[in-house]
Amino acid sequence: MIGNKTGKLGEDIAVVFLMKHKFTDFTCNYLRKWGEIDIIATKSGTTHFIEVKTVTRENFDQPDREFSRVTPVENRQIRPEENLHPWKLKRLSRVIRTYLISHETIKDWQFDLCLVYIDVINKKAKVNLIEDLVLPE
Repeated sequence: MIGNKTGKLGEDIAVVFLMKHKFTDFTCNYLRKWGEIDIIATKSGTTHFIEVKTVTRENFDQPDREFSRVTPVENRQIRPEENLHPWKLKRLSRVIRTYLISHETIKDWQFDLCLVYIDVINKKAKVNLIEDLVLPE
């Protein structure tokens, strides 16, 4: 499991990336009893609900560039986006609906996934934003 420090660092890196790509009006860690949204931001009149998944690796120059990790149970490589389980998506959907109810003026919104890959040795990061994903009802 990823540590709190790594997760927080990934979220901070994601915010910097999003700012460079003209996102504004940031709310981070919108928390309710039933879940949390990592980042809420606006771009071109659309509200973006962004889940951040972060993975670390010692060096980007290692032969395996997938930034996957081996699960001890299955002994197979998984990617960070595979950690977005159906129950997590349902929780996110519920929190987003709660936010939208309390912010009735929001008309256009979407759910995005931000993948942050951190090179620990060289202190570099890569970010991949996957936009407009479908959430379960």
